[in-house]
Amino acid sequence: MVRTASTMLPLGTQAPPFSLPDTDSNTVQLSDFSGSKALLVIFMCNHCPYVKHVAEQLKSLTDDYMTRGLVVAAISSNDADKYPDDSLEAMATEKADRGYQFTYLYDESQQVAQAYAAACTPDFYLFDSDQRLVYRGQLDSSRPKSDTPVTGKDLRAAIDAVLEGQSPADQQTPSIGCNIKWKEGNEPQYFNPQGIA
Repeated sequence: MVRTASTMLPLGTQAPPFSLPDTDSNTVQLSDFSGSKALLVIFMCNHCPYVKHVAEQLKSLTDDYMTRGLVVAAISSNDADKYPDDSLEAMATEKADRGYQFTYLYDESQQVAQAYAAACTPDFYLFDSDQRLVYRGQLDSSRPKSDTPVTGKDLRAAIDAVLEGQSPADQQTPSIGCNIKWKEGNEPQYFNPQGIA
């Protein structure tokens, strides 16, 4: 497990397009979410201990806000050949077991992760109604094996601001998690195999 931080893509970045299969054998595109009040893109996976640590809060948060106009697309970009727990079939099982209501997509080519400069799981990208990036920070300050409770405080505050027509605070703390499991030859320039201290 390599501890990795978000690359903190510049605020104002237009959401990169994607067209990916979901766990129900549909193809989902970024354009499907046009007209929404806010869009949350989460890079995550099944096996990562950082994702498991926040999984209940991910369900709670997304259930809360999807009724208020937030749309959510979670994307797994891990190499499923080396990490079969992150295969599309396993993703479907995970979604059902966790009761996730959001779309769960598989980025087999890893091109979407590269387009978003995604580095870790979980990595959060919140876009406004124009699909411009307004938040790319942590869920909250809790980490596995810490005493800090998982509340989703940071991301919830950002979503509240967007849904109220305001901008989240510019000072944002990077998300931290396991590195995305890149296929050999797909490692982006920002990938640091040593992770962070």
